[in-house]
Amino acid sequence: FALIVDRAIAHVRVRLDYASFVRRLQQLTDGRKFAEAVQFCKQYRSPVARTTEAYLRYVNDNESLRSAAVQREGSESLELVEKRQRGLSAVANIATLTGLLGTVVGLVEAFHQIELAQGMVQPSDLASGIWQALLTTVFGLTIAIPSLAAFHVFESRTDRIARRMEFIVLQLDQW
Repeated sequence: FALIVDRAIAHVRVRLDYASFVRRLQQLTDGRKFAEAVQFCKQYRSPVARTTEAYLRYVNDNESLRSAAVQREGSESLELVEKRQRGLSAVANIATLTGLLGTVVGLVEAFHQIELAQGMVQPSDLASGIWQALLTTVFGLTIAIPSLAAFHVFESRTDRIARRMEFIVLQLDQW
């Protein structure tokens, strides 16, 4: 739960109205107001804005220097968005496997009771093992499902941010 809240806050902090950002940026770059465009970008925490800012700071330098600055800034800012995201995937996978392990342990216990009773077993003899198997499965899935769902939501948002970073660089090149 803490990882989900942490990543949700991180994604809220970097959100950006991309369409209005691009419109305003194009107005500034069309007027060759690069210093003003840099200040405009500094208003946002978004990796898109930070990448754009890096591009604009090096707009008059050679292309390889500008490209290196954009790539460095983009990688650093995207890393902050991706931070601890894989942890959610790990929690989901480990919870699923832990639930499965508990299921197997519960079934082993149930079969052990059958062995001890030499086949003359009452349903109540098996109840403890079956109950353990079902309970650990429920707990594992209760943790895994929201963790995996959140991971995929955050991963999708991160991918969209990365694509928009690429788009904005291509648009700046075009402008």
